[in-house]
Amino acid sequence: QVQLVESGGGLVQAGGSLRLSCTASGLTFSYAMGWFRQGAGKEREFVAATAMLWSSGRKTYADSVKDRFTISRDYGKNTVYLQMNSLKPEDTAVYYCAADVSISTVVEGKADYWGQGTQVTVSS
Repeated sequence: QVQLVESGGGLVQAGGSLRLSCTASGLTFSYAMGWFRQGAGKEREFVAATAMLWSSGRKTYADSVKDRFTISRDYGKNTVYLQMNSLKPEDTAVYYCAADVSISTVVEGKADYWGQGTQVTVSS
């Protein structure tokens, strides 16, 4: 019933930009959503998250992407976005969308629902 589908990944040169999208079905607007990534040979890493109660306030980002990435959400379209600017080769990874009733659970990597992932490759 619950489905998260990512899109927007691709190949981009260092310094470029890319916007990822995650469209959710089977979830209410009250769910928190976020992004994780996993590079080759690396552990899954938190990227960013947001929740309805944070829509006009605080959002959270990993230190490695703060000031470069921006998370946003269109509740009407049940879609969360990750705008990635000033991309670096170290940003290369499979990016996953996650959702849960609690933003704390999302940030901790314990979300109940995950997308299939979309590949982002940044060339030097």
